[in-house]
Amino acid sequence: MSLERSKKITELQSQYAMEQERQQQISKRRKRGLFRRLLLLGILVIVTSSVIVTTLFSQSSAINEKNEQKEKLEEELAGLEKEENILREEIVKLNDDEYIAKIARRDYFLSDDNEIIFNIKE
Repeated sequence: MSLERSKKITELQSQYAMEQERQQQISKRRKRGLFRRLLLLGILVIVTSSVIVTTLFSQSSAINEKNEQKEKLEEELAGLEKEENILREEIVKLNDDEYIAKIARRDYFLSDDNEIIFNIKE
């Protein structure tokens, strides 16, 4: 008998019940739309952040390489400036006749007046 009663129970279709059901459906759609918007925003933030981090990392690497290259070039420049100073001093010395005579006697075994050259092997 209770089985027959449960079959006989019908749902009332009142204006209030229909309005409540419609409000619930609207609420579900809004929640679903909000979730989708937040998901899209989250994905956009993650993609943007990864692009920014990747760019910063690559720029940092490039800056470090440039700094190392700059240090090497500065060391090379210092060496070349030192060599330039030595060559300038050599130019000044080569304009002196006594220095040229000294080099000629040393390298080409030329002698001065009344001078005898002895070649001694070490």
